[in-house]
Amino acid sequence: MDIDAIVTELTLEEKIAMMSGSGFYRIHTESKKWGAKPYPAGAANERLGIEGFKFSDGPRGVIVGHSTCFPCSMARGATFDRDLEWRVGEVMAIEARAQGVNLLGQVCVNLLRHPAWGRAQETYGEDSYHLGEMGAALSSGTQHHNVISTVKHFALNSLENTRFELDVRVSERTLREVYLPHFRKIIEAGCLSVMSAYNKINGTYCGQNAYLLTDILRREWGFEGFVHSDWVLGVYSPHGAEAGLDIENPEPAWYGEKLLKAVREGAIDEAVVNQAVRRMLQTLKVIEETADPRESYPASLVACDVHTGLACEVAEKSAVLLKNTGTLPLDRTTIQNLGVFGRLANFENTGDRGSSRVSPPYIVTPLEGLTACLGSEQVTFAGDESAPQVAGLASRSFDAAIVVVGYTAAEEGEFIPQDINLGQDDIPESLAAILDGARGRNDSPAIGGDRTSLSLPADQIDLICNIARENPQTIVVIVAGSAVMVEEWIDDVPAALQTFYAGMEGGAALARLLFGDVSPSGRLPFSVVRDATDYPLFDGTAITLDYGYWHGYALLQRQDREPRFPFGYGLTYSTFAYSDLRSQRVLDGGLEAFVTVVNTGNRRAIDTPQLYIGWPGKAAERPRLSLRGFDRVELGPGESRQVRFRVEPRDLAWYDPEASTWKIESGSHKIVIARSANDPENLCVEVEFEEETCLGR
Repeated sequence: MDIDAIVTELTLEEKIAMMSGSGFYRIHTESKKWGAKPYPAGAANERLGIEGFKFSDGPRGVIVGHSTCFPCSMARGATFDRDLEWRVGEVMAIEARAQGVNLLGQVCVNLLRHPAWGRAQETYGEDSYHLGEMGAALSSGTQHHNVISTVKHFALNSLENTRFELDVRVSERTLREVYLPHFRKIIEAGCLSVMSAYNKINGTYCGQNAYLLTDILRREWGFEGFVHSDWVLGVYSPHGAEAGLDIENPEPAWYGEKLLKAVREGAIDEAVVNQAVRRMLQTLKVIEETADPRESYPASLVACDVHTGLACEVAEKSAVLLKNTGTLPLDRTTIQNLGVFGRLANFENTGDRGSSRVSPPYIVTPLEGLTACLGSEQVTFAGDESAPQVAGLASRSFDAAIVVVGYTAAEEGEFIPQDINLGQDDIPESLAAILDGARGRNDSPAIGGDRTSLSLPADQIDLICNIARENPQTIVVIVAGSAVMVEEWIDDVPAALQTFYAGMEGGAALARLLFGDVSPSGRLPFSVVRDATDYPLFDGTAITLDYGYWHGYALLQRQDREPRFPFGYGLTYSTFAYSDLRSQRVLDGGLEAFVTVVNTGNRRAIDTPQLYIGWPGKAAERPRLSLRGFDRVELGPGESRQVRFRVEPRDLAWYDPEASTWKIESGSHKIVIARSANDPENLCVEVEFEEETCLGR
């Protein structure tokens, strides 16, 4: 592809046409469902044979057709498994290629500032380092098959209901240290495109924020790909092009004729248009001229056995065992009569039903998975929250009781007003009552949006308490996109497991987890508090909101507040011990650390050692501990392994806004190896930095 020749050949009208999507409204009107077909998303020119970008959303899988539906991003964040997420990205890319998609909007890494955020399920968690590692893995796995990866929403998009008008006020240091590092890591890992956010930052919309899109993204980070807007209402002026927004999606509202007029009148230089076109063409050239790792991408690969098997593996590895006093794993030889309770036990509940909705060829519910595991004669659906006392009495007759509770797309997810149809209500009539009931609890005709409560619905709490009172083998399964407060019932049950939105194979994975075919290994990618006021202020109606430096486990530690379940927490069916921790500086200014992990239990399981840094904190106040490394180690009983951690210089630095530079403090840095951010049995050594080091921008 000769980019210079193409830009010279194109007319001004053609170049500006390439800066917008085309055909979205026609396709959506015909299909009446979001993402039924790939959307033309810019860069196309029929005269010169340039097909351009064909877009699909994808946090849980490719939304086109009947693709593999993976557990939601938050569930995958709970795996703390980079390699697994790379494989998920690879499968998404294969299924995208098989269905005519070359641009995938799948890397959502907006930081979970507060668990009430409606679209929390679309990101990985509350920690910036963790977000960057997981997002880079997904992006790299996707682009391995020459599908353009999009990281979104750039930036500070973590409130749903007012996202079109919200102005986020943030200090320079907070922006640089808390809300941008994960984006930078993903960009430096090679991600080829960025989607701007709807909200404003310090008074300027992200889609026309030159400081964000040009000064930081391109000049400082060296990004050479293209930036496209979020879909519908993501652009507010043709001058977004000058700020660094290359493509307006889904159709030209401000680019098209308005941008053409601005260029012709001299209000915008044609060089701006040429630069945007060059970025698009350069990205197309990368994916068109890089050899594919496969010879072909036939439609038969979509939701094939290998891919759905990976979805099951992810569901198994993402579930977090919150509590277990010896009830789990269940024994098939002694469980002859299993009671299953709760409406969600037989609800096809894979999460949000908006733009990230995937339509797989089948979904295994918890009830179906348990029935397939034990047989229909041994599994009974015995009651739900509509009659909690009756369900409690019924639970007496069972060897164990599984209670499935949590949320649906009605209570959290993309906010969809009643008058907008994305195909979200295309559900079996028999299940419509569940969504209607959830709408009633929200007192809103819309579905999704920011959560109004961090606890389970009152009728579900009543169901748990009634069953736990009657059956000593009560196991609670939580289905939700982020943190759920459990204070009303957790002390009354012997076991609890959070499975998130577990994808198309979630029910099958649940059965294997409960009966010990695999040990739970997920770790919480967020903090679960005892009191909702321990989280930062959250106002789902706000149009202006200050985003401070402190949130998550850093805020809890600063306030000396003990969470119910800390960030990084999760139990397994075995036990592990750490020893022989040592750490040292390396030549490039970073750190490396080594620790020995041993399985001290009697079952094969996976442990997730985490490395945290404790800062000197003299130049500026910093968190008591910050995550800077993690790994997964699978060991049999008695087995041990040495784990190596590598901490890059930038991950040791803080941002000095007065000097506009990153600095590594002098002084003693604590290196902590732990099972969670609040592990009382952590190992700790100290490494001395004798001089302050400046790293630049």
